[in-house]
Amino acid sequence: MILKKATVLIVDDDTDVLTAVKLLLKTEAQEVITEKNPENLNWLLQRNQVDLVLLDMNFNSAINTGNEGLYWLKKIKEWKPNVCVIMITAYGDIDLAVRSLKEGADDFVVKPWHNEKLITTIKDLLDKQEGVKPAKTSVKSSNGGTSILGESDVMQDIFYKVNKIAPTDANILLLGENGTGKDLMAKAIHERSLRADKPFVKVDVGALTDTLFESELFGHKKGAFTDAREDRTGRFEDAQGGTLFLDEIGNITLQQQAKLLTVLQNRQVTRLGTNKAVDIDIRLICATNLPLNELANENRFRKDLIYRINTVEINMPPLRRRSEDIVVLARHFSKMYATKYLKPAMDFEPAALQKLRMYNYPGNVRELQYTIERAVIMADDHIMHADDLIFSILENPADTTPDNDNVPLSIMEKNAILKVIEKHNGNITRAAKELGLTRTALYRRLSKYDI
Repeated sequence: MILKKATVLIVDDDTDVLTAVKLLLKTEAQEVITEKNPENLNWLLQRNQVDLVLLDMNFNSAINTGNEGLYWLKKIKEWKPNVCVIMITAYGDIDLAVRSLKEGADDFVVKPWHNEKLITTIKDLLDKQEGVKPAKTSVKSSNGGTSILGESDVMQDIFYKVNKIAPTDANILLLGENGTGKDLMAKAIHERSLRADKPFVKVDVGALTDTLFESELFGHKKGAFTDAREDRTGRFEDAQGGTLFLDEIGNITLQQQAKLLTVLQNRQVTRLGTNKAVDIDIRLICATNLPLNELANENRFRKDLIYRINTVEINMPPLRRRSEDIVVLARHFSKMYATKYLKPAMDFEPAALQKLRMYNYPGNVRELQYTIERAVIMADDHIMHADDLIFSILENPADTTPDNDNVPLSIMEKNAILKVIEKHNGNITRAAKELGLTRTALYRRLSKYDI
């Protein structure tokens, strides 16, 4: 849907907001309807062919739920499920706006907004409704000039989500296997936030003992324990105004969880050896390689802490589930390491690309990166051959790499496909998922090998 042909409904009990948005959109949209009373929503939606609703989060209406915006959002989705909804929120209600995304909202904007940004947001949503995807293939990070890259649908969804939540202060939980890029994603979120010019502090909390946990996170005074020879600030204070990234959060003990929960609830830390509380202002990002259902086991992790750290969760997919990105990433790493090691730009022979696509990557993106780095170092010319690609024995102790010189790669691929299809009793959807392919890509291979 093109904005010029769209009907936009604005629902807000602030007359100034209604006037401002109507003036902004009157030359952009086909029709702009304004309404102060959300109780007229159903009548307006039935009477008009509305394409998009701008809905305030708070109203002084007969419906008093404590959060009218979410109530009316649910109603709109009941009455007109296909209508796009953008929530209008004040900065202090960002957590609620993020929650609205989980409950069906398509996007949100924060007052006061930039006019050009609001128009772009509306256009992007209407384009998305028509199946037009924005050309977004990466989220930037300042880590050595690298980026989080991806052209796959799953990564496009993540990039969209990150662009929406990064500018907020919502706490984020990053989930995913080791090597999927949780560390890079945490940095990228910080760099796209309003705290980008403040510290980004990372702590591997899973490796801390109980004593070190408190000292490292909360700080200590001189003499608080045997080796406390001087006053020291903790990581919470070091991250003041910025972002604190707690990696491997799923490995901390229940006792450590209780201490962390107290700090997050009170927004204060007390250094070991003192009774003086220090106010903290941080954005919290946590990461774990545990699935959320395992993390939610109360014998292992407190549910009240999960809710505290998990305003929004982002699942970083394993590389085998984003096979479309393997060649994109391989070329990126090849260029990066050719520059680092003063080598000419390198290309891949077809057999090398096939080998990269066929591998299962138990070590995920990290394993692919190290594989390409090693291949760039060892390659004798500007073409990377299949023999240059040697996958890590650390991830493959039983030597499961498709590296047998006596078997053609095409035969290996055909055998692998047959084995997985047999495993799933002919279920193509499940087989494609395990192989890291789309259903369409798997059907092409079935046709190619006459299976």
